[in-house]
Amino acid sequence: MDNYPLLNLFWTMLEFFLWILWFFLLFKVISDIFRDHDLSGWGKAGWLVFVILLPFLGIFVYLIVRGQGMGKRDVEQAKQSEAAFRSYIRDAAGTEGGGAGGASSHVDELAKLAELKRTGAISEQEFQKAKDKLLA
Repeated sequence: MDNYPLLNLFWTMLEFFLWILWFFLLFKVISDIFRDHDLSGWGKAGWLVFVILLPFLGIFVYLIVRGQGMGKRDVEQAKQSEAAFRSYIRDAAGTEGGGAGGASSHVDELAKLAELKRTGAISEQEFQKAKDKLLA
């Protein structure tokens, strides 16, 4: 360790970090090439060959030419993932019929009854009667 000064250690760590960052960027660009539905098969093949054969130039040119679309595709994919997740949660919760959805509909009904009572559309006795019937 005596022959390896601290500054060299920091320089080696920086080089390692930049190497990892470069591979992350390379995989991000390659995945974006395959994810883009507007790009034809020949276009994807061309970009892929350019990025693999001339990696530094290929990555930088790709980011300059198609970088803005890359961000838009990321946002679109995140929205689709969130919508699919929300759909899965709704299906798993069973919003229609029995199961957890039944409890949800009871809560909705109680909220409607409370609102009717608050506005004076039903009396306290009618509210209690409807609530007891709903909870029974």
